[in-house]
Amino acid sequence: MDRHDVIGLSSMATRGVLADLAGRVSADGPADVVFSSAGGVEVGRRVREGEVADLLVLARGAVEALVEQGHLVAATVRPLFLSEVVVAVPEGAPAPEIASIEQLQAALVGAGRIGYSTGPSGAALLRLLDEWGLRAQLEDHLVQAPAGVPVAQLLAQGGADLGFQQRSELTGIPGVRVLGPMPPGAEIVTTFTGAVLTRTGDESVARGVLEALAAPAHGPVVAEHGMTLAGERRV
Repeated sequence: MDRHDVIGLSSMATRGVLADLAGRVSADGPADVVFSSAGGVEVGRRVREGEVADLLVLARGAVEALVEQGHLVAATVRPLFLSEVVVAVPEGAPAPEIASIEQLQAALVGAGRIGYSTGPSGAALLRLLDEWGLRAQLEDHLVQAPAGVPVAQLLAQGGADLGFQQRSELTGIPGVRVLGPMPPGAEIVTTFTGAVLTRTGDESVARGVLEALAAPAHGPVVAEHGMTLAGERRV
């Protein structure tokens, strides 16, 4: 059987899990799968500007926008991974309580610099601050990581005292301590979604790879990267 090359694009949040799964899918199927990862905003721009690839994995909202713009095959869209946003501090820094919304709000008000991302987790955090009436009060303390730069880097290098991003981007990073998920009533869960690009060289093979990435057998691997297969939980 002839081998095919399948090129995927993804945001940094799914870089690790997709690299792991791509190796497994390549070994088991007729395609050699390789993903290129960058900031989600950057990946979206590259797709809109005509970059040639076969698969795309981004947050659900970004995928839906690219479908509407004609860059993705609508019939191939499928949720892949669920990723919860967690709270982190620099290693060795005091750990505020975050078990309740009130405690998290107090931690935010007491933080010198609050790191958040350009991606969906950052947008969701800002919406929460608006809902709580804290956005204006904290505006001068908010530090948005540049596109493609994880919040973990801000925390580890002294650029933030409290950080919010997907667990996969903050877990196991030197210089960073994860405190835990957002408290009940303030949960932020990002759905990373896959789709085939309209510019794919072989839609059938690309569809097959997308299905393979979502296989239930990969659940333990996905969990190792701090995520859950979308099929294991209702979205």
